Parts: sequence; structure tokens; C-alpha cells
Amino acid sequence: MTERGDALNLSRRGFLHGSALLGLSAAVSVGAGTLAAPARAETPIRGGDLRLGLDGGATADTLDPALASASVAFIVACSWGDTLVESDPRTGAPLPSLAESWSPSADAKVWTFKIRKGVTFHDGTPLKASDAAATLRRHAGKGSQSGALGLLSGIEKIEEHGDDMVVTLSEGNADLPLVFTDYHLQIQPGGGVKNPNAAIGTGPYKLVTFQPGLRVVLKKNTNDWRQDRGHVDSVHITVMNDLTARISALQSGQVDFINTIDPKVVPLLKRLPTAEILRTPGKGFYSFLMHCDTPPFDNNDLRMALKLAIDREAILKQVVGGYGTLGNDYPVNANYALAPTDIPQRVYDPEKAASYYKKSGHDGPILLRTSDAAFPGAVDAAQLFQQSAAKAGIKIDVKREPNDGYWTEVWNVKPFCASYWGGRPTQDARYSTSYVSDAKWNDTRFKRPEFDKMAAEARAELDPDKRRKLYREMALMVRDEGGLILPVFNDYLNACSKHLKGFVNDIGNDLSNGRLCSRVWLQA
Repeated sequence: MTERGDALNLSRRGFLHGSALLGLSAAVSVGAGTLAAPARAETPIRGGDLRLGLDGGATADTLDPALASASVAFIVACSWGDTLVESDPRTGAPLPSLAESWSPSADAKVWTFKIRKGVTFHDGTPLKASDAAATLRRHAGKGSQSGALGLLSGIEKIEEHGDDMVVTLSEGNADLPLVFTDYHLQIQPGGGVKNPNAAIGTGPYKLVTFQPGLRVVLKKNTNDWRQDRGHVDSVHITVMNDLTARISALQSGQVDFINTIDPKVVPLLKRLPTAEILRTPGKGFYSFLMHCDTPPFDNNDLRMALKLAIDREAILKQVVGGYGTLGNDYPVNANYALAPTDIPQRVYDPEKAASYYKKSGHDGPILLRTSDAAFPGAVDAAQLFQQSAAKAGIKIDVKREPNDGYWTEVWNVKPFCASYWGGRPTQDARYSTSYVSDAKWNDTRFKRPEFDKMAAEARAELDPDKRRKLYREMALMVRDEGGLILPVFNDYLNACSKHLKGFVNDIGNDLSNGRLCSRVWLQA
């Protein structure tokens, strides 16, 4: 998944325990052969062809990591490329990757990243600090369309000093190493300026075939700088946006892994002797979005009425099948460091919803757009919402939109729709992506100068207690004034054949945070 419609798009989809600076201290340098990784109960087996049947591919897909926004593009980018920093799959803490270490100034405004030596790109050219710097400049520059643009907005200057890259910020950012884990920021030769679609990186696999919306083939990078990944000889991705087709392909042995499992089919898959369910708690959520600047949703009493008129428990049970946790109308859960823990859970209250609805002065039906493309069970969730709202005297008309084009023609375009978001490495990244006023993907049109000010203050704050307090206030503001209706945080549900081994549950995002192909192997 990625960030925008994740389950279907991750693009729009760390814990740094014990550090008051949330990772500000220099990372320990790691040898070129391996990086810190989860302990494996089994020794990886080399060889074989990994076959994936994936939802989240389209004919408009691109190899430019800046524009990647769905599951297929996400996993492909993470297979041919590397970011400067990775995150620990269990805690979210930053880990060295192409940057072998880093250190900040006392005010966290100037960061020095030591770029790893002895690494070569797929075309044989050596990795240099200038490649890292050029990559960041491309994503952060004027006119950039990168999904990471909002995360990089505080960068004032990027310089190369020998083997080091020095980043100067307009204000302190305690989370900068984790910002550089964003999957859009795959390091490319020359920053990818000349050919961003070349898919040349330093990752475990090289691109062989790319047919957008159909198939992707990658082969093992025999010159990989790491020895603890890339266990298979090749990766074959077939785009299968239809769930029935994916299940059939897994059942018949045509593929080894499928994604985006509807909870309703979990019992069926559990009965297959050759299949295994992969369940990963994460930061992704199912939601309904209202544009705060568009009538009738520019009325906060109406927005509150709708927030109180949704039965979250029913959606968790009937749509998510219990594979998730309740949401509270702000986009952060316990998988984020410094997440608020004492905000009362919002519950279904048709009587109170009716009161707010009357106060809003609105009359007549409210159009809610949904689609199977939004998230698994999105149509069912919209219909449950329709039924629960009716008990509050609120009439919702549900319109089922075509899957094709949903993320370009409905999401972030129409004023009330179903949506999905994957996780972000930090709370700051989560809010900067879609809640700060000038965020490219501000899909609720939530624009509050006071919120922007708190976000900037929290970003630079090095005291974790002060930071936690700021994030609590930000969560309350989104919860009580914003256009987000967040009934549930979903677990990621995927499935594989039992001979696929090494899958790592990664709280960072779905598909083992995009590193599925890097981590798994095949057992005969």
C-alpha cells in the first residue's frame, strides 16, 4: 500500500524508545554486508521465482518513485531501490541504509548524513553523496509532484561535503532520519533527474519488464551490497485487481502471495491446506472524508453529526471482521510514538447526532461516494453508515463509483467519499502529508493556521513530554473540527502459500513495508 488510497495506495499510506531526541544521536555504523534485521527462525533459502498476484495496479502506473501511489508501484520501487534510512519493523526506529550514520546540530536544524561507500547502482556507477543530494533536490524542488514533497518542505539547503550530505532546515526537525525512510525517496543516479523512470537503483532486484496495469518482472541483483536480502532469483508480479481472481490464483498455485484480503474470505482461505493468512497490525485506516470548505460540509455541526452517526463497532465487526481497532477521528493510533492515550473514544450516539444535525440547519439527502477501490468492504461500510445515520434522521445517499479512476476522479475531488490511508513513519509525517494547510494531499480541506503552527512547533521540539502534549492538541483539533470520519484502523490482511517463508510483520506499512520481495524466500 502507499499514500493515497492505500490498500490500494500507500503513498498517501517509529518508535524511538529511550531517546529524548527521537533518533537525533548518530546511528551506529553498520557493515556493508548486512543491516540490523529481525531475527529469523529459519535460514533463508536461495533461488526460485517469486510470483505475486497484487491488487493496486493500473495502466497509469509509473516507475518514477516520486509519483508512486499504489501497491504495485510501491513494492516495485522498494525492490529496485534503497532509501537513505530504513525503519525497524517492530519499533519504527530509524536504521542505517545508504546513509550509514547521521548526526544533528544541537537545534536539529543541520543534519550530516554519512553516505555508505562501496555501493554501486545497477548500471555499475558508484553511489556518491551527490546522488543522494540530487535525489532530495528533485523531490523537494520547485514544481515537484513528488508524494514526499510535503515531508521535505522544511529543507533550505542540501550540500555535499566529500562523502557526507549536509541538510540544512528552516526549522528543527527531530524526525528527519525517519522522513528519509519515505518510499518515494529511492536514491537514483544523478537523483533521477534525466530519467526518473529508469528504475536504476541499489536495491536487491533489477527491473526486466514493466507493463503498467499488467505485469512486472525483476531479477536478482547479483552485485547487491547487502547479503541478507533478495533471496529469490526473480520476482514476477501480475496485476490482479479482482479479489476472486487473486484467491483463485493462490488456490491453484499460480502465485505464491496475494494482497488486500477481504476479511469475509479469511475463513475460506483458512480452509485451504496450502494457504496461510498474514495479518499485520499497522497504521492504516479506513475512512470517510468531508471537504471542510465545501457546502454542506463547511458546517462543523453537520460534520459532528455525521461523526456521531456512524456505528464504528458495526464496521469493525461486519466490514473488518474484527481485524483492526476502533478509530477516533484523528489519523494516529498506538503504533505511533507519542500517540495520545487519554482522548475519550467517540461512540455511536444517534440522539446526539440528531441534535447536531438539527443545529446545523441542513435538510435533505447527503451524497456519499464509495467504491471497492477505496478499501475492502468500502461499499458495505457506506451502507452501514447509511443505516446508522438514518436512525439519527440523517439521510445519506450512497453512490457506488467505478473502481477505475476512483483515485483520480473521486478521492480528493468530490466533497464526501470513502478513502483509505496507509501509515507514515511519524506523527509529523502523518499530519504534514494531509492536514497541514498547504499539503498536496489535504483531502479534507482542513486548513487551520493554529494547527500549522502547532505542527511546526512539535516538529522542532526535542522534549518528548512537550511534544506529546502538542500532538494531543493537534489530534483533538482534527477530531473535533476536521472533516475526517475514521471508524477503524485496519490490520493488513494478505495471504501466501505455505512454502513462502520469511515474511516480516512491519508496522511501517503493508507488504512488509514494501520490502516483501527483499525479505521472503521459497521453501521446496
